[in-house]
Parts: sequence; C-alpha cells; structure tokens
Amino acid sequence: MGKTLIITEKPSVAGEYADILGVPKRGQGSYNNNEYIITWCVGHLIEMCYPGVYDEKYNKWRMEDLPFLPETYKYAVIPNVKKQYDIVHSLMNSDEIDTILYAGDSGREGEVIIRLIRNFGGVREGIDERRIWIDSFTEDEIKRGMREAKPISAYDNLAGAGIMRGIEDYAMGINFSRALSVKYGSLLNNKAGTKKYSAIAIGRVMTCVLGMVVRREREIRNFVQTSFYKISGNFGTEGTSFSGEWKSGKTSKYFESPLLYNEKGFKKKEDAEKLISELDDSTAVVLKKDKTSEKKKAPLLFNLAELQAECTKRFHISPEDTLKAVQGLYESKLTTYPRTDARVITKAVAGEITKNLSGLYAYTPVSEFVLKIRDEGLYKGLEKTQYVDDKKVTDHYAIIPTGNVNELSKQSDLNKKIYDMIVRRFLAIFYPPAVYDKVSLVTGIKHKEGDFTEEFYSYVKVLKEKGYLEVSGLPTKEKEKKEEALNDGDSEGEVSDNEALLNLLSTLKKGSSLLVNKLETKEGKTTPPKRYTSGSMILAMENAGQLIEDEELRATIKGAGIGTSATRAGIIDKLVKIGYLTLNKKTQILTPMLFGEMVYEVADMAIPAMLNPEMTASWEKGLSGVEAGEITTAKYEETLNTYVRKYIENIRHKDLSRELGSRLEMIKKYSK
Repeated sequence: MGKTLIITEKPSVAGEYADILGVPKRGQGSYNNNEYIITWCVGHLIEMCYPGVYDEKYNKWRMEDLPFLPETYKYAVIPNVKKQYDIVHSLMNSDEIDTILYAGDSGREGEVIIRLIRNFGGVREGIDERRIWIDSFTEDEIKRGMREAKPISAYDNLAGAGIMRGIEDYAMGINFSRALSVKYGSLLNNKAGTKKYSAIAIGRVMTCVLGMVVRREREIRNFVQTSFYKISGNFGTEGTSFSGEWKSGKTSKYFESPLLYNEKGFKKKEDAEKLISELDDSTAVVLKKDKTSEKKKAPLLFNLAELQAECTKRFHISPEDTLKAVQGLYESKLTTYPRTDARVITKAVAGEITKNLSGLYAYTPVSEFVLKIRDEGLYKGLEKTQYVDDKKVTDHYAIIPTGNVNELSKQSDLNKKIYDMIVRRFLAIFYPPAVYDKVSLVTGIKHKEGDFTEEFYSYVKVLKEKGYLEVSGLPTKEKEKKEEALNDGDSEGEVSDNEALLNLLSTLKKGSSLLVNKLETKEGKTTPPKRYTSGSMILAMENAGQLIEDEELRATIKGAGIGTSATRAGIIDKLVKIGYLTLNKKTQILTPMLFGEMVYEVADMAIPAMLNPEMTASWEKGLSGVEAGEITTAKYEETLNTYVRKYIENIRHKDLSRELGSRLEMIKKYSK
C-alpha cells in the first residue's frame, strides 16, 4: 500500500499536520514516515506569464497589439520558490504515493494555489486526489477534515471561479493599463510633474476603490457649510426641568413652510426668533407620552470585514494588519478560519458549541461569563437564534474562538486584544438582550393668535438590565451621550442625570401643565460627509449593493461585494503603495494623491464603468455564478473578452487629450 501525500499552503501548517500525525522531518521540503509524506507550498508557486513570454513584441507597449486576449493563458513557476515547487511536483508524480490530500486554505484562493500547481505540472495517473476542508487548526478539526475529505472534483467549480478571477484581473489590468498609458501616460505625467515616468495602473477592483475615495474627497471639497436655526424649549415642574426640541408638525403654523431648512429648523435666525415671539409662553401642556421598554440583542458574530472595521476604529490599524493578526490567531489554533463573509454559525457547529465554551474557562478575563453560561444553561437553544443559519454560510462560518488557549501567551499584545474582542463577541450571543427604559414626550405651546400649536420633542433612554453588555462592555460615555441624548440626539439636554430625567418624564401625563422656563434659538451647521477610513472602506466594499442607486440592479447583485474577504485589504494596501492613495497611520483616513486623482480622471473619461461599484460587483456576482455551477468558465471568459474589446476600441478611436488636459489642470489647482 502506497503513502498518503498531504500538501499544505505554508510550512507552519505542514508542521501542525506533522505534529498531529507523528511524522518526523526528514530531508528538505517534506516530513516523511511509513504512512505519510507532508509537504508544503509557500503561498503561490505558479503565476501567470507576462505578455512578453507569448511573443517578444509584447515587451513594448503599443496600441496596435491590443487587446491582448490569448486563447490559452500561460503560467510559469515563480523563480524564487522553484526549489519547493520541484519537491511538490516530484511527490505528486511519485510511484510511492497512492493518495493526495490537498490541505491548502479552505477558500477560493487556497483552491487556486493547489489547482495551478496541479494543472501546470500534472499528477500521476491513478492517484486518489482529495480535498481537506477545515475551519480551524485544532487536532479534532484536522482529523475530521482528513476523514471527510471529498474528491477534488467536488471543488471544480470553486477552482474555476478562482482561476477566472485571475484571468479577469489579468485581462483588464494588462489591456486597460497599457491602452491608457500609451495614449495618455505622457500627458498625465507632464501634468503631475512626476520625476520619473509612471504608467497608468488600472484594475477591476483597485480602480473602483480609487473612484470611491476620489468621489468622496470631491464631495468634501465642494461642500458648502450651511447654517440653520433650531428652537429649544426648557420646561419644568416643581424645580426640575427638561429640554425639548421644536419640530414642525401638522399643527404648526410653519408646517412645510419655504422658510424652513428642514422640519427641525429655519434657514434664517430671524424667522426662528419670530416664531418664539408668536408663542404664548405662559404655559405648556403634555400632548403625548410614550413609555416603552426596548430590548437590544447582542450583535452578530464577526466576519473578516466587520472585524477589520472594528479594529481600525479601536486600535487604528489597517485592514491588512488585522488580517495578519487574525491569520496568526487561526494558525495558532486560537480562532477559526478568518477569510469569511458569514456572521453566523451552522447548526452542526451550534450542536457542539460546548467544546468551544469549555476551553474558554481557562481564559481568565471571561471565566465568570463562561461559568454563568454553563451553570445557567444559556447555551441551550442556540440553534433557534439569529446567530445560527445554514443558509447564510457558504464556505465558512463566522470567526469564533476554538476554545484552545494554549498558544495565547505567545501572542503579541495586539493579537491578544483582537482575540479578546472575538471571544467577547462570541460569548455575548449566549446572554440575554440588554433592556432599556425609554420615554418620549411631546410638549405643546399654543400661538398667541390662531389655532396653531407648536410641538417640542423630548426623549430619554436608560439602561435597566445589562444583559449581553456584561460581556462586551458598557457603552462609553461618548456613546451613551449619543444614545441617551434628548430628542433623538438633537439636543444636549438640560438634565445630566438620565435616571432622574426618566423618572421625571414618567410622572407626567397627557394634559399635564408645564412651566415654560426658556425658549431660545440654537444654530446648527451642516457637516460634510466623512472621509473613508481603511476600516469603513472595507465595509463599503463588502456592502457594494448599498452604493448602487438602481434598485433592480441592487437586488440582482445582492450579496456580491467589491473584491472578496481575502483580497480587500490587499487592494487598499496596493493603492497606497503605488501612490494613488495616502493612508494616515494614526487615523487610518484614506485620501487621494495627486497622481491617483489624475488616474481617476483618465478612467472617468475613457472607461467610466471601471469606477462604478455596480460593474465591479456584477463581475463578482458572475464569479459566484461560476462557483455555483450556473455559468461555465467558457461563457464567462467570452463575456470578459467582449467587454475588454469594446473598451479597447473606444480608447483607440477617441482622442480625449484636450478635454483631459483641462481637467488635469483643474485638479492641480485644487491640490495646491
């Protein structure tokens, strides 16, 4: 009987398999015993060839050679990893092997790494090829993955989608970058004043992200601050008082008046002051009171995008740094697979969740919470909650702790903080909701003349039962102010003790009379949209559908984002490295560089679809169709080629130099 060959994606992972299976290391590039040989890749071992490999003429960038769309794409071994490739290739064709277990990362990119090696060098005929698909590196999960490994053919569609993604990025990048550089590269470099010529780099996802940042910057640049004037009232009874904000309702003299900036304020201060002078401020009356209890459940579990956004917010680190950290936690068996879009777990995982819970008792900061969950049986019935949904899990479920804490002490301080976040988000789903008491009040003041009544709105919200917040932590003071401020956040309020204010408003009844202590105007100012941070950009990329105005198209591509969980951080990082965007390391705010904004202008004039989320998300949706077996790779490639040919012909036959030059001059003025 022959041996089983296990091929992992990294040397460290091969070491994990070797430890679990008791395979000693012998020689270079593999572990070996009588039953197993374990070897590894070093990430990608095979890459797509540049056009010059097909024909030397393509080493020069010329419009007449475009579009470059070969019938069969060529691949080659990456030179600096050739030694390891030769080892892997030799073993895949060895008479000593009768079974191969492919143990690359369980995702599209991990599948591509495997398939490119297999497709390039081949596999000895007769070998049984199987794919290990796991969610963590714990011993139980690895052994389960080996037991349940499916034939590699079960992942053919996933591999097809991954390989087509590479071809798509290559075809668009090579053709559009060359065409625009040949036609407008010199013009752009001259206008930008570059010391060294820079080609125009275009990419399916990269250019779309650049467009999002530039458009947001221009919204901010063109923003004109506008003042408007609100009216605040202070009302009282027996020595205590509270605030209320005026809003124009149907009983108001100014309902839908052109004098209003919006329903809560006037365009001019004198109009707001005029309204105050028209009111009978001798008394006010309670028109309406609502007292309710609100339950707030723990948020869904972390997927990679949510975790990256939260880490940017809390620790001011980039999505790329977050991915490195959580990948480290995964490889240290502390958490499950990180490159996931799901925020829930499956019923199968929920059925064995006590394994994850029990190990967390050894993590001291949460021991008391784990005990409570166990002793009070809070884990029971988890499968019936919103946190468990098989339909919302494709390749992998949400990021959760494995329960194994052995390697935690070896982690960096940052990794420990991120681990703590993941653990607390996980434990929170077992706790009951937080409960808030809320009171909203509508106070009315009549006009001195006429039957009009002006309404003032007051609102208070107080936490009564901590629920899951015991685990995740109470809101910060800043967040409490936002959540508990009067009038849905429109007033700072007059009473600092929200508990006392809640009690005060609770005692009032419809028809209760109130003193009017003060009526005054308050100036408000419009604010520009916020710049993207690296974290908020990740979420914007994940939720591309929200950026699309067309409702029908938005529904069509629901669930398709810009890029994937595995690639989004790298796209942002690349845009920064090539000088199209700048990233403030302290704030993680993204802004366009001069050259990047000029590239945006070139793309906007020549291939505007590349800047739009709907186009990028539509291609991603198509790849999902390939993965699901709904679209063949041949059909997908045909659509891709038609798209590339169309825009290359447009670039070839339209000369936009004059208008483009004018636009680039305008950009230079703004940049100064």
